[in-house]
Amino acid sequence: VWGQEAIFPQGRSAKIVVVFHISQLGTPPVLFEAMKPWFSLVSFRSFLMVCLYLLVILSISAFLQLHSQFSRVWQRNLSSNVSGQSPASSPEQSMWTVNSIGRLGNQMGEYATLYALAKVNGRQLALLFHITLPVVSSDVVQRIPWRSCGRHDWMSEEYRHIKGYSCSWTIYHHIRQEILQEFSFHDHIKEEANQYLAGLRGPRQNVTYVGIHVRRGDYIRVMPQIWKGVVADKAYLEKAMSYFRAKYQELVFVVTSNEMKWCQENINASQGDVYFSGDGKESSPGRDFALLAHCNHTIMTIGTFGIWAGYLTRGETIYLANYTLPDSPFLQLFKPEAAFLPEWIGINADLSPLLTGPSG
Repeated sequence: VWGQEAIFPQGRSAKIVVVFHISQLGTPPVLFEAMKPWFSLVSFRSFLMVCLYLLVILSISAFLQLHSQFSRVWQRNLSSNVSGQSPASSPEQSMWTVNSIGRLGNQMGEYATLYALAKVNGRQLALLFHITLPVVSSDVVQRIPWRSCGRHDWMSEEYRHIKGYSCSWTIYHHIRQEILQEFSFHDHIKEEANQYLAGLRGPRQNVTYVGIHVRRGDYIRVMPQIWKGVVADKAYLEKAMSYFRAKYQELVFVVTSNEMKWCQENINASQGDVYFSGDGKESSPGRDFALLAHCNHTIMTIGTFGIWAGYLTRGETIYLANYTLPDSPFLQLFKPEAAFLPEWIGINADLSPLLTGPSG
């Protein structure tokens, strides 16, 4: 019933109510004529602007609400690993991290260990140095009461319920392809390394590149005085290079070191197949590492830098074996059989300097 009083009571708000109620039945001609003044007051453009304004307000409100919830979840996940819960109780509520302690080789070992053990335990990952895994910002790190964990350098069964982090192929070798992918080089670094190596080829046709890493520096003091051990000497390097010279015809030895002067004085380069790379002052460890990793084979001395060079090269690797005395405290933290792959070739070190006095 389209009564005059029901359709046209006093007040604009009443007109709106009537429009919504009768819209399903159709608008009578009389009502249409009565609504003309109303539409003249509120244009379609003004109505559209109001709708857009409300939409913007709602979107901002929703974004702020989601951001607040995400921040609370993030903080809870970061701090749950110090709450005393066992690893098996709620793995999705904790996040593991590793600090970037040491130099390049140590950091690579820390990263690979965290990557592997987190997968074993079903944990999330956070690194304080960036590769492909997420990074915890410094302000968040400062607010978290971190719990330090003991470690040793080989895989143990208890690491399935993690108590620390280590550096050993026994922890991550079962996912080697993933680790190699994580440590793949940027394109410009690959190009630079390959161009440098190509420049050493000369007239050779079938070149075999052997990277040599000679670790000296602080190890000259630390090994004999603290760890009852030695560093590689001239005789070791001669034996290692002789192995490759007897096996391959056209060789190029690429020497990197943190003490290049010693290398130039003690490595025989008379055959024209030895090239000393870098300044030997650790000013470009990334460049040195890329050169070693792009060679076919590796001669390492001691240290994780050389271990990782051999691991990424995937060729034959010769390493310095038995370079500490049997009662060395170093062996409480380090197992040679867990550091060097079984197929790698070890050449025993000369331990006589530990008995007769220091040597250069």
